Amino acid sequence: MAEEEQSGTGAIICHRCGALYVPGEPLFYVVKIEAYPLPELPPLTLEDLLRDFDDEMAQIIKEARGLSSQELMDQVYRRLILYLCPRCYGDWIEDPTAD
Repeated sequence: MAEEEQSGTGAIICHRCGALYVPGEPLFYVVKIEAYPLPELPPLTLEDLLRDFDDEMAQIIKEARGLSSQELMDQVYRRLILYLCPRCYGDWIEDPTAD
């Protein structure tokens, strides 16, 4: 069982159907998802190196001021922990990108 719990009560609830985990009953599943950009840099050209980075950085900072710290972090890294009952896990594992 994951160390993190999803509610202040310590109860573990299926993220898809809301079923409550009862110790001793069929296992719940813990699904950990990490999302982050591909760790590769775009190719750099001489033109790229000659650009005015001060203006570009000022523009990026200006745009970032309109976003919350969570929105900024979500663009770089996101970690989710889902708890799924056996029925929902079976459905999810067969088609994790289903709506």
